[in-house]
Amino acid sequence: MTTFNSARAFGAAILALSLAVPLTSTFAAASDYEFQLVQTDIKKGDALIAVRLINKKTGKPVPDAVIFATRLDMAPEGMQSMATKLEPVSGAEPGVYQFKANLSMAGGWQLSLGAKVQGEADTVESKLVLKAIP
Repeated sequence: MTTFNSARAFGAAILALSLAVPLTSTFAAASDYEFQLVQTDIKKGDALIAVRLINKKTGKPVPDAVIFATRLDMAPEGMQSMATKLEPVSGAEPGVYQFKANLSMAGGWQLSLGAKVQGEADTVESKLVLKAIP
């Protein structure tokens, strides 16, 4: 009788492991997502900056992320204190997020973003460098 119960317990454990492994491997992490600039060179002055959020595993854009942290400054030029406001603008296509900004000086600008992706516990963070051209 104990051999029968041990065999059932072993079979149940194997079944539970086989079901758990595929489920845990389908979950993504914040590192599976990436922001990409749509355009790296942007004309100085009032500008529209667009970024695409991509799932690196599938290569597909990620719509409906909640971007809650934004900063645009001239850190690449050694002027972190030279920052400007960003105003969110509706995107034209799913997975593309747009912002209005005043790029007051030509040179390198760093766009820092923090976002939450539906179903993910971690925050997707990114620092992208763009160039304001005259």
